[in-house]
Amino acid sequence: MAGVPADRQAQLRTEAVAVIRDVVQPAYRELLKFMRTEYVPGMRTTIAAADLPDGKQYYRGKVREFTTLDLDPGAIHDLGVAEVARLHEEMLAAMHASGFKGEFPAFLAMLRSDPRFYARTPEELLMRAAWIAKRFDGKAAQFFGYLPRARFTIKPVPEDLAPFYTAGRAGPGVYLLNTYDLKSRPLYNLTALTLHESAPGHAFQIPIAMEHKDQPAFRQLSYLSAYGEGWALYCERLGLEMGLYDTPYDRFGMLGYQIWRAARLVVDTGIHSQGWTRAQAQDYFRQYTALPEHEIDTEIDRYITWPGQALSYYLGERAILEARSRAEHALGARFNIRAFHDAVLELGSVPLPVLTVRIDRFIAEGGRGPYPDME
Repeated sequence: MAGVPADRQAQLRTEAVAVIRDVVQPAYRELLKFMRTEYVPGMRTTIAAADLPDGKQYYRGKVREFTTLDLDPGAIHDLGVAEVARLHEEMLAAMHASGFKGEFPAFLAMLRSDPRFYARTPEELLMRAAWIAKRFDGKAAQFFGYLPRARFTIKPVPEDLAPFYTAGRAGPGVYLLNTYDLKSRPLYNLTALTLHESAPGHAFQIPIAMEHKDQPAFRQLSYLSAYGEGWALYCERLGLEMGLYDTPYDRFGMLGYQIWRAARLVVDTGIHSQGWTRAQAQDYFRQYTALPEHEIDTEIDRYITWPGQALSYYLGERAILEARSRAEHALGARFNIRAFHDAVLELGSVPLPVLTVRIDRFIAEGGRGPYPDME
């Protein structure tokens, strides 16, 4: 309170104490009484969106909201089961490439307990993430024509949020990395996480959208989960082409993140439309993913409270991969990965059907991107 006289500071403190004692604390006491006597006793005891009034229609609406596609939850569930099985085989191949001789559960147990896969200090985790992001910078021009002018920093998740926060989260200007409980932050996941959250994921895609002033403001500033999260998950797999996964363990971590998102298709629909329990969902994750126990718990609780959102990642990535496959097949030698990525990113945040139409036009125009001079 520089510049405020000492007697005025004392007066303000006295007034603040009085407001807290006479206004704020009584209000919180009333809120606590309401929560204990009315709200919590009146809460439902089931977790499914389908159990709400018109719950099946509500969940179908949430699916459409987050995926921008009108899909039946049962069909999504079946797709998830099939994709989990396919990715599990890829994970087994990565496990064998590492030289491990045991079975898959033993491999997961080893990964969760071997100290070589975990940072010893928060600073080590932050520095490793920074190194991964910087390695991408050296390869960016090979895969993208338009590069965002905005930069981003890497910061730890604030201490008061960290115990309840995801492994990382990012947006314009920042990549937040969770350094809480380091034994639940395996390094073999860090490359995939960093590509998703920083560049070329969220801290790359969102600024590009904001820099495209020729697009409507809602495309620059809004965020559709299927597009944004689909893009970020696509970036995790793109790291294979970039040569950023140095070891079989890193590749296993990437595949573990892929199967995590595929498993979401199974678990989210299982919980909200097929009567799955919280324990059933947790067991499914333990069986098929390499996620630490702490993260399994936080993730399942997230899906329970946010119906449909978890479906957007894998379905969004799938739409981008299918669009790219179509373009590669149609264009042959004329396909240019930089032009394709520029065509996807210059749209801003759009529903997946709009993305499909844009790539159809990209193909019809002979694979010419929005910035031919950058190709």
